[in-house]
Amino acid sequence: MGLISKNENLELCNKVTASSFCRRRLPVLMVRSRMAPSLKISTQFVEQGHVRVGPHVVMDPAFLVTRNMEDFITWVDGSAIKRHIARYNEELDDFDLM
Repeated sequence: MGLISKNENLELCNKVTASSFCRRRLPVLMVRSRMAPSLKISTQFVEQGHVRVGPHVVMDPAFLVTRNMEDFITWVDGSAIKRHIARYNEELDDFDLM
């Protein structure tokens, strides 16, 4: 799940708190990776269906992301936000965004 590192001993399991689980939620990881400026906005993005984890679109803001899947948090292909970011970075290709 990613709450403790694999190399540590099992005594750290006693230190796992509710806030450890909250830090693994999708909107929190989006703010940490600077995909959104605030937790409120990242929650709106998730609820509106703009975010996917791997190949799956996630619409639940309480979705817990494992450390293995953390690198696969991206925008949905048809998302207006992805199009806006590509236009800002001058990487907009109309064929890819269809």
